[in-house]
Amino acid sequence: MAKQKLVVIGNGMAGARAVEEVLARGGAEMFDIVMFGDEPHGNYNRIMLSNILSGQQTYDEIFLNPLPWYAENGITLHAGERVTEIDRFAKVVTSAGGVKEHYDVLLISTGSRAFMPPIPGLHTAGGTLKPGVFGFRTIEDTNGMVAAAAPGVKAVVIGGGLLGLEAARGLLNHGCDSTVVHLGGHLMDAQLDATGGAMLRTAMERMGVRVLLSKSTTEVLGEDKVTGLTFKDGETIDCDLLVVAAGIRPNAEIGTRAGLTVERAIVVDNHMRSVDDPSVYVVGECAQHRGMVYGLVAPLWDQAKVFADHVTGRNRDAAYHGSKLATKLKVMGVELASMGITMPKEERDEVIQFMEPKKGTYKKLIVREGRLVGGILMGDISKAAFLMQAFDRDSPLPDERLSLLFDLGAPPQKVTLDEMPAEAQVCNCNGVSKAAIGTAVAGGCKTVTAVMNATRAGKGCGSCKGLVGDVVAWFLGGAVEEDPSVHWYVPCIPMKKQELVAAIREQELKSVSAVFRALAGGVEDPASKIPLASLLNTIWPGEYVDERDARFINDRVHGNIQKDGTFSVVPEMAGGLCTPEELVRIANAAVKYKVPLVKLTGGQRIDLVGVKKEDLPGIWRDIGMPAGHAWGKSYRTCKSCIGIDYCRFGLGDSMGLATRIEKTFRALSDSPGKMKLGTTGCPRNCSEALIKDVGMVAVGDGKWEIYIGGAGGAHVRKGDLLCTVEGEDEVMKVIGRFMQFYREDAKYKERTYTWVPRIGLERIRAVVVDDSEGWCERFDREIEAAIAAYRDPWLDRDAPKTANQFASLIPAEG
Repeated sequence: MAKQKLVVIGNGMAGARAVEEVLARGGAEMFDIVMFGDEPHGNYNRIMLSNILSGQQTYDEIFLNPLPWYAENGITLHAGERVTEIDRFAKVVTSAGGVKEHYDVLLISTGSRAFMPPIPGLHTAGGTLKPGVFGFRTIEDTNGMVAAAAPGVKAVVIGGGLLGLEAARGLLNHGCDSTVVHLGGHLMDAQLDATGGAMLRTAMERMGVRVLLSKSTTEVLGEDKVTGLTFKDGETIDCDLLVVAAGIRPNAEIGTRAGLTVERAIVVDNHMRSVDDPSVYVVGECAQHRGMVYGLVAPLWDQAKVFADHVTGRNRDAAYHGSKLATKLKVMGVELASMGITMPKEERDEVIQFMEPKKGTYKKLIVREGRLVGGILMGDISKAAFLMQAFDRDSPLPDERLSLLFDLGAPPQKVTLDEMPAEAQVCNCNGVSKAAIGTAVAGGCKTVTAVMNATRAGKGCGSCKGLVGDVVAWFLGGAVEEDPSVHWYVPCIPMKKQELVAAIREQELKSVSAVFRALAGGVEDPASKIPLASLLNTIWPGEYVDERDARFINDRVHGNIQKDGTFSVVPEMAGGLCTPEELVRIANAAVKYKVPLVKLTGGQRIDLVGVKKEDLPGIWRDIGMPAGHAWGKSYRTCKSCIGIDYCRFGLGDSMGLATRIEKTFRALSDSPGKMKLGTTGCPRNCSEALIKDVGMVAVGDGKWEIYIGGAGGAHVRKGDLLCTVEGEDEVMKVIGRFMQFYREDAKYKERTYTWVPRIGLERIRAVVVDDSEGWCERFDREIEAAIAAYRDPWLDRDAPKTANQFASLIPAEG
């Protein structure tokens, strides 16, 4: 049978997902698929644009379907072509650029656009947005904001919903003076009540965002660019950069011009067909079903499945009956879950409420006739999974209402996988249900990775990966096949770490892009960039070509980013020691740069928390101490007790050894995971050396026991005794070899406390102590090369890695 042609207008999240669902049902054999997209890109996750703005992710990381995907699946994509006309009688669509395509089946998925209120001065005389004014909907919008944002810029966001608050957070991270202007009486009024909104406002103001409520903007000031706003109450505010996040409007005009029924959006039936034309379907934010227009992703995924079932004939009875709205999200670092109504609507509605403002915790449930009809969880969302399932399934609730908010003295009751309904969502980000995972398993996916690739489960925020694995194992009866890719060092190159290292050395590949060209077919994989950068710096100390897009924000600016977008500054204090002069410099810098928190760390150092990004080079200069490497996967610190000079129990100079260790191994700025060390002057273990990645314990007569693989954080493990050596020189030699072996062998992000048991203590002892493989001489050379190539990263303030690394950050001299 000859193929029909499916034309899709819209290459956003809903349209591309609908095409994926068609392909999953054998649609490639039934249709020639043609897609039109307004933007010159593949399909990307718009929800993650806020992470681009804040610097937490790169563009490569948010693409769902990059451009090669379309060709690989036989899809013709007209990128950057806006469809302007649909001739329903001839069944032809025409783009603004003159591209014409005939269709047998047409899917309209044009999504929505940022709503621009009719505020005088918002637009130029030519109808374009005034310079300095942005929506927040596209990559182009985000690029514009990033280019305009800089320390000291007065940024105003109109709109106190999720998108507006995320814009304010992102601009704050760029050092802008950030203000949110909201017409309503409290923030996020679609998801929160007045109490929750007030608590969120408090949290935002603590982070440095100014919030103005019940403000109606009457004019945007400025001739050539935005300079300020005027409000209905007569007040004004200065403004250099304006973001309008006042809601969205469906892109339904194409339906109106085609003669389709359009109310708020294009009206559809239960099969997602236009009510006017059986060959025209509509999904996403431009579709109106039973009077509702949905903006959350889960309803869009459901609509895409119904469309695909119907158009492929997989299930002609498939029907969309609407969605109950529930979502989990994070705003300005604050965890939120919201479902249903936010205020009681009937006398019979029962309200259960708990509030602890100082901790930012707020919980509110609205129960009607024993069923959950609304809920807000803020700060503590540990009960969200159970409550969202009860809300979605309309399940009866326990009579003990308090147990809905808290676990009362017993372990939390978990829904078993046997009890979990087929329609229950496992992955909220991508709308993947238990049944969808079962379908993937039935279709031949026998590994967790294969199921994740087939369904996208676990590929959003990642919080559901453990549950995805459990569900896959449940469907397979525990017989999950091992995925060979779990042994690859990076996802895009089918090599174990040792094979990859050998290939990199043999071909002298000294940059991430060179590795992609030589070993990955020239295809860049965003998920592989950071681990490859770490590995290359280990292999080629002093020769590695540092490509900044292969580094996480912490490594690009040499500070640990905090949840509010500020940074942590930790100077080196070898052995926990510093001079009075250094203490004075630290104190003066904390006062000068208005550091909100000075904290003594568990590693015996001083942490200046809450430093603005633009202040980093200046505060490093004023402190005048080396970096403490508290931000990356690297050597961190060596904690010590007071040692032999003062302690009556001391058997060894733990402070002196710790100082020597720190000044030597701070050169190990790249490792699979962070390494925390400790020295203790006697077996009393005051510095907790036995639960460090590497720990040294003095036992008398100049001898030291060396322990490896300890952990004292979320995972607690006593280290294994590697060996006992005599003298500090021997300590330095053995631990250097151990750390180099770990750096060369461990998987990325694998800490020593999992690597040591995996490799085996006897194997490590044989390699590092007995030199069974003849590698120790090479380990020594590699460590010496790293030490010789070391440069204090805080000196980048004076010699930036790139021209713009600190272009907007370096304070003016004088």
